[in-house]
Amino acid sequence: MSCISLAILYCSGYGTGRPKQPLVLRNEEHEKLQQWARRPKTAQRLALRSRIVLGCAEGLANQAVARQCGTSARTVGKWRERFLTPRLEGLVDEPRPGAPREITDAQVEEVVTRTLESKPHQATHWSTRAMARATRLSHMAVARIWRAFGLQPHRVESFKLSADPFFVEKVREIVGL
Repeated sequence: MSCISLAILYCSGYGTGRPKQPLVLRNEEHEKLQQWARRPKTAQRLALRSRIVLGCAEGLANQAVARQCGTSARTVGKWRERFLTPRLEGLVDEPRPGAPREITDAQVEEVVTRTLESKPHQATHWSTRAMARATRLSHMAVARIWRAFGLQPHRVESFKLSADPFFVEKVREIVGL
């Protein structure tokens, strides 16, 4: 091979870097990746990763996929490698470190149970501050728990029978039963 042909091969990207493992997709993986890449409600980082893997599966080099997706070849290489072993699960974000939870599951259960099954003394429904005092949590923690479970104690409708001893007779007169 002449020096010129070697230079052309080198400049075209052939033979540079580590050899890439072939990326072959199963039909259901291909469909899922296309769904993630096209769906408007997919997180953009997951859509980009899906487009990267689809480009790699077409046999394109990392540089070509990077140009196509508007990212770097290093990013393409990262997601190609992350996809090869765990497959689709490799494209999802790994859990990030952070502060440990301060509110236990038992405390959350207590707030939800009290909200649904009891009423505060001298009140018709729970407020965040009253529940916070009863459970020894902050009122914002109670509000977050209620929001997470869709609880709105101030909007609960209840029916209370009258304590009037002539209530049944009055209902019969009004309703006509």
